[in-house]
Amino acid sequence: MNNPSIIDKTTLFVQHTLKNAVGGHDWWHIHRVWTNAKLIAQTEDADLLTVELAALLHDIADSKFNNGNEELGPQIAGEFLESINVDAEIIYRVQQIIRYMSFKTSFDKPVFNSKELQIVQDADRLDAIGAIGIARAFNYGGFKGREIYNPAVKPDVNMSKDAYKNSTAPTINHFYEKLLLLKDKMNTATGKQLAVRRHEFMEKYLEQFYAEWQG
Repeated sequence: MNNPSIIDKTTLFVQHTLKNAVGGHDWWHIHRVWTNAKLIAQTEDADLLTVELAALLHDIADSKFNNGNEELGPQIAGEFLESINVDAEIIYRVQQIIRYMSFKTSFDKPVFNSKELQIVQDADRLDAIGAIGIARAFNYGGFKGREIYNPAVKPDVNMSKDAYKNSTAPTINHFYEKLLLLKDKMNTATGKQLAVRRHEFMEKYLEQFYAEWQG
């Protein structure tokens, strides 16, 4: 199996598939997650090919942009990897990572776990916090036509999975309902270390935001 060839083909496939994706969920998001996944994997005992393929393909068909279809991503990833003759066991592991790595799956009892999933999940969560995480949150909020902030709409930190998926709350609420929770949900030592500074940046941002809101 020619690993560089597989990665190169997968990279081109993802770049082509996501060429018109919404900013924040586009190729550059994938690239950052891929880069961080490789960084985290250096200190973990994991299969690097599985890590890289899962990082590259994890948002190939994000359910948020596909009518909530959570199986489309694993399906497209599996069909592509089969087409380039990737080993069936690796395909299965990549599909399971795509299926179970997102934040919304944390509402359910864990069905699948692996060191590779933990690495890619941490890399993806790192891109959801800090300066880039803030930019992505407001980009998506604007895409969905949401308010930036409404003091009358309080964050719901105890919502169900369905309520989370269907939320139309202001973007600032998303900090409390997801982003500020991610630091303590990191799996790996490297992921936890990298999350600290990004988490602190979000806290400082919110302090400044509220100060400016008050005038």
